[in-house]
Amino acid sequence: MNYFNPEDTICAISTGGGMSAIAVIRISGRKSIEIVNSIFSKNIYEKKSHTIHFGNIINNNEIIDEVLISIFKKKSSFTGEESVEISCHGSVYIQNKIVQLLLERGCRTATAGEFTMRAFKNGKMDLSQAESVSDLIESETKSAHKTAMHQLKGRFSEELKKLRSKLIDFASLIELELDFSEEDVEFADRKQFQNLLSEIKEKTEKLIHSFKLGNVIKNGIPVAILGAPNVGKSTLLNCLINEDKAIVSDIAGTTRDAIEDNLIIKGFNFRFIDTAGIRDTTDTIENLGIKKSYDKAKSAEIILFLIDETQDIKKQISALKKVESLHKNKVLVIANKKDISKQNIDINNSISISAKKGEGIDILKNSLLDFIKSYQINDNESIVTNLRHFDQLSLTLHEINTIIEGLKSGLTGDFLAINIRQALFHLGSITGEVTTDTILGNIFGKFCIGK
Repeated sequence: MNYFNPEDTICAISTGGGMSAIAVIRISGRKSIEIVNSIFSKNIYEKKSHTIHFGNIINNNEIIDEVLISIFKKKSSFTGEESVEISCHGSVYIQNKIVQLLLERGCRTATAGEFTMRAFKNGKMDLSQAESVSDLIESETKSAHKTAMHQLKGRFSEELKKLRSKLIDFASLIELELDFSEEDVEFADRKQFQNLLSEIKEKTEKLIHSFKLGNVIKNGIPVAILGAPNVGKSTLLNCLINEDKAIVSDIAGTTRDAIEDNLIIKGFNFRFIDTAGIRDTTDTIENLGIKKSYDKAKSAEIILFLIDETQDIKKQISALKKVESLHKNKVLVIANKKDISKQNIDINNSISISAKKGEGIDILKNSLLDFIKSYQINDNESIVTNLRHFDQLSLTLHEINTIIEGLKSGLTGDFLAINIRQALFHLGSITGEVTTDTILGNIFGKFCIGK
């Protein structure tokens, strides 16, 4: 299917599936007003853009529903095309009937992400902004929403475009030198070029480094819950999420696979992972679970290591030291079962809790927030949350480093030009100044239909 045929008028239900109080049906394309006018009780041909009109959707003199029609003229709409939105009652029958009437009169069903793709193709937003629309829809926390809005406003794109523009200026001078290679002249000031490359390198490295932060903001901060069997790991998970998700038993080795769930604390999404108890065992299946516990610890940003105040402390301390040696600066020690313990444990500034009774949980949550102070977002700071952007920035940095080394070794302009073109390509592919239909298909195919 041709994703972008400007002759097509497309339609889709933009609100969630199923019955609801209100539903919105979007139409975009050069025949939007003409097609909607053919099923609406009032003439909307001459109505101004950004106006709303009350009336009925009619089919063969039968009233289908009372609706509101919103009109957006070309260049003033989300897609940059003539567009109409129909706000109707949320009956599944009504929604489907209206879409059926639109299809009968010349619309076709929009493909996934086609409205946003049209906005990109018509210059209403660049590619990184278009991708942020999807991130905005999927944002579940204040921090994820803030990051997506930052990208949607184009601040990230502007940074890249300024760097690319400066690089293009020098690339043009380098290319000009190639035309006068026999005269042995230099149009591009090598010292200025070196300074520009240093600036691009610094900013690119900063953006690449921000991906770690962006990834946890977008996907949640992974927190692995480790400890010996029966120390209360599953009880803690259930207490945190206020749900009996993990099986709690006095039998050692009950948890044999990682169990995950999310909890939002003051705008940050923490992804808690309950793991198998760490101990020496001959049970093959349980050993697989223990191996997975260590694997989860590697990928976690924070490790909650639980110590049972009622059990043998020495063995637990030995396991704790092993984990701390492998994962420095990300282990938070939790002394559990303080409600029934007669011991007074003070290990590495541990937090004393009772997961069973919910005691000390607020202190634990505040400690988690203290752990991620570095994840606070500056309003003027660009954060990379998209893996595609991270990959292209990494490729850009590689080319910039190659150019810097080439300048140091005295490479001629024809060799420098090859790497400059590649750097420009990678920067341009982020914002969509350089792209292919395959890339667009991969990006917009992940959107929901109606957006």
